[in-house]
Amino acid sequence: MNKELEYLYDREVECKICESTFLTKKVRSRFIRAHQHDTDFCSFYTSTNINPLLYYVSVCPTCGFSTSEECSDYFPPMSKDLIQQKICDNWNSKDYGQERTLDMAISSYKLAIYCATIKKEKHIALGGLYLRLAWLYRTERVNPQEEQRFLRLALDEYIQSYSVGDFSDTSFSETRLLYLIGDLSKRVGLEGQAIRYFSRVIEKQKETIEKGIVQMAKDRWSEMREEKRSS
Repeated sequence: MNKELEYLYDREVECKICESTFLTKKVRSRFIRAHQHDTDFCSFYTSTNINPLLYYVSVCPTCGFSTSEECSDYFPPMSKDLIQQKICDNWNSKDYGQERTLDMAISSYKLAIYCATIKKEKHIALGGLYLRLAWLYRTERVNPQEEQRFLRLALDEYIQSYSVGDFSDTSFSETRLLYLIGDLSKRVGLEGQAIRYFSRVIEKQKETIEKGIVQMAKDRWSEMREEKRSS
């Protein structure tokens, strides 16, 4: 094995559109070392090459259908036909199953977001794709404007998810979702909205087991109060 690539391994994936099997790279867990965590759960890794965000999306080299583990296997009626028309019929075969550059990773997220939008994926899953793409821009320290754009799109999806409750059968708890909406609101400059959502998390402190997230909401709320006072 190439010593430089020993941090990657191959994972076999079956495409849900063309049914071909392909290999996609993932980062071996023993190489994933985070040295910093932001308040919206974004992690910074000791090596920018060994960033699991680069390999989060699987892209079928045969037809271009792209997805992530949080997307469902369900396809609404006609959605497979639409993906075939809009993506597969225009696909120039490209292999994303090797070591990825930042540009390849960004392109893989945009493909997955397009596929997820066509198949009317749950808001919670779309929010996750937008948020990880924003994190990718942040951890690689490129294009803060694009990071902000995708944070706003993630925020919109998470608010929709909370409103329709499509997070309820996922690993996302209500407390975590409310906190994340608050944190993303703060990051895109919606201070009033941020305070409202942090307050909702704090109100849940007696009924939730996620005491750490309640404390994070209290910390953010206090920071905002201090900022307001000093300004």
